[in-house]
Amino acid sequence: MTEARMLSGRRKKQFWGSLHLVLILAAIFVMLIPIIWIAMAAFKTHVDVYQLKLQFTPTLENFKIVFDAPYFLGHKLMNSTIVAFVTVLFAIPIATCAAYSFSRFRLRGETMMLVMILATQFVPAVVIVLPFFVMFRDLGILDTRLGLILVNLAIVMPFAIWMIKGFIDGIPIDTEEAALVDGSTRIQVIRNIVLPMAAPGLVTAGIFCFIIAWNEFLFALILTSKDAVTLPIGLALFKAEEGDLWNLLAAAGIIIMVPMFVLALIIQKHFVQGMTMGAVR
Repeated sequence: MTEARMLSGRRKKQFWGSLHLVLILAAIFVMLIPIIWIAMAAFKTHVDVYQLKLQFTPTLENFKIVFDAPYFLGHKLMNSTIVAFVTVLFAIPIATCAAYSFSRFRLRGETMMLVMILATQFVPAVVIVLPFFVMFRDLGILDTRLGLILVNLAIVMPFAIWMIKGFIDGIPIDTEEAALVDGSTRIQVIRNIVLPMAAPGLVTAGIFCFIIAWNEFLFALILTSKDAVTLPIGLALFKAEEGDLWNLLAAAGIIIMVPMFVLALIIQKHFVQGMTMGAVR
């Protein structure tokens, strides 16, 4: 009787394990279908893209077309790259200073400030895009990279502050106190102890900030018209009298996705470490 129960238990365990594997594979397949379709469509002709066939003659013509007139995707690629990198370049140092202050010092109204910072993430973008438009128009920075960088900083800063604060909270404060007792200044403690120990968290926050700035659509749509148009907005240009040019859209989509994949491969070790750092207090 005991052996029968053990056999039945093993079978149930194998069944649930197999079901779990099947569900994971099904979820992966569903997530990969759009990526596979885009990857295939990017190398198809305008005729082949409307045909559901796996065998076709690949072409690189789509990538050449999107960089030529009238699309000029290269200019939009440069705008997106500059805006995203400069946003991260300013956001991470500022957010780190703010996060360290919230983590290590007892500030008057600290809880209220943290709540207000977090509350800005709950405001729909469509509500504040018009004030940004009016303000940038009056300042003369409408349709400029500077305007997009300022907007992206406003978007990513609250997120970065909260994320980096969580990582700094996980660093033992005893290490900093020992260094201060030995004669180190606060700046030296931050440079020599906090930043190296929080590096995976800073990298993780930087990745998310870059992704948010790289993919931002609504503000770029309203605040740009010609000079500072970014890649996500450029996708709306691939239309013709016969409809959407899916082969060109797919080629531009690949160009948008490739930097994300390359970035993930380069820093995946720090990314995983940063995501788990500070998870256990």
